[in-house]
Amino acid sequence: MPDQPPKPSPQPAATRIRAADPAVPPSTGSTVRLNKRMAELGLCSRREADDWIARGWVRVNGAPAVMGQPVALNARIEVAREAEQQQRQQVTILINKPVGYVSGQAEDGHEPAVVLVQPQNRWRECNSRMRWGHEQLRGLAPAGRLDIDSIGLLVLTQDGRVARHLIGEDSEVEKEYLVRVTYRSEQGAESSNVQAIFPPEKLALLCHGLSLDGEPLRPARVEWQNPEQLRFVLKEGKKRQIRRMCEQVGLFVTGLKRVRIGMVNLGHLPVGQWRYLAPHERF
Repeated sequence: MPDQPPKPSPQPAATRIRAADPAVPPSTGSTVRLNKRMAELGLCSRREADDWIARGWVRVNGAPAVMGQPVALNARIEVAREAEQQQRQQVTILINKPVGYVSGQAEDGHEPAVVLVQPQNRWRECNSRMRWGHEQLRGLAPAGRLDIDSIGLLVLTQDGRVARHLIGEDSEVEKEYLVRVTYRSEQGAESSNVQAIFPPEKLALLCHGLSLDGEPLRPARVEWQNPEQLRFVLKEGKKRQIRRMCEQVGLFVTGLKRVRIGMVNLGHLPVGQWRYLAPHERF
């Protein structure tokens, strides 16, 4: 028999194909680095994109992608099934962080909140079918900070898309806090009814008009929850932002609790316990 020409090696099957998306604001310029474009299109994080490119799981206009490759904004980007399968295995965890734990890396002798993500601390009412495994701790990182002296909802995720949605430069996700405060007026008056003696013009400043680190803060919603407690709704998260905002108007924070991120509420999750983000939940 005559020699048969060798069969071409099969290409990885692509399950997601993205070109220019009018709903996604592109970067300025005619081209952009591939990993950045993939993040803009919501396929993955930049770090994840680099990993997929290195594994040969990404093609641009039908050709294998190269690390650092510039692409046109209308480029056809294909992602292999292997990448999608890897992404499906990534977890996002909600934890009610106690006082005394830091959000990220251990510092000054204080442990990070991730050490609480152990089977014995999983909330008994967590109805996810996900089974806990040590591999879920690999790359599990906080998507946003919560001060060491604060409690409440903290998101830990392996999914770069979640992190970018919550803390990316263009994030519009609301974070809601309940903040207990005390106040001493300029005349030295104190009261358990802070709301009654706190000047309305200073409350207006908390909503808009303050700056931190030389930059004006984005507008916020701040209102009284009860005579000693304020409700803050922010769309940014500078370091110790609420405490520093309060200091500028003469308030002293005695307790701070984050109760909501986007459309996900802390609910009845006990302090120090955690649960998986449910498949139907969206921030």
